[in-house]
Amino acid sequence: MDLASMLQTMLSSDSIARMSEKTGTSTNEVKSVLLSALPAMLSGVQGQASNKDTVAGFANALDSHAKDDTSDVSAFLSKVDIKDGEKIVGHLLGGDKAATTKAAAQKAGLSSAATGKILGAAAPLLMSLLGQQAAQAVQPKPQNAQQAPSGAGLLGSLLGGGQQQSAQSAGLGGLLGSLLGGQQQSAGGGQQQSGEGNPLGSMMGSMLGGVDVASLLSGFLGSGK
Repeated sequence: MDLASMLQTMLSSDSIARMSEKTGTSTNEVKSVLLSALPAMLSGVQGQASNKDTVAGFANALDSHAKDDTSDVSAFLSKVDIKDGEKIVGHLLGGDKAATTKAAAQKAGLSSAATGKILGAAAPLLMSLLGQQAAQAVQPKPQNAQQAPSGAGLLGSLLGGGQQQSAQSAGLGGLLGSLLGGQQQSAGGGQQQSGEGNPLGSMMGSMLGGVDVASLLSGFLGSGK
């Protein structure tokens, strides 16, 4: 699964309908909010992964979310904890959370509170899909196994014994940088790393080159509202 496939799963009609139902908003409002805010959230993912002060905690979060069962995305979203999701949004967007939420709210014609709920519903799914993708990329699937590798494989490969934090940051940052198409600016703070010379980055590099996330989302969702 590359970024386009991951977002297509996340933004499917079933996913949008479930987020709408979960947050008491219309499907067009959900689409508008995601179209506006998801690029900043993806940029925040890269910022968390590339910042030596946040990479370890972010890897643990990916490890935990990688174990979520998203085989039925609609069922996953029906059980999602929005309050927990809002905390994830806060980590990803950092000091830009209020401004990003306000901008998305204005475009959708919603309150900031309602917009925050939509982002809070979407964030756990985003983390789960990213965690699963990263785990699959760094840990080959065992023969005859019926399930994808757990997040433990991700931590074992990226944050394994004795490595310094800078090396950890390069590993996870390079992997997600390749997955996210080498985005330049992070909403969650921290300097981006190129991931050059990182075998994990090279592994993921063939999945996606430079991606205009906003255009990609527009293709899936149209203009939103």
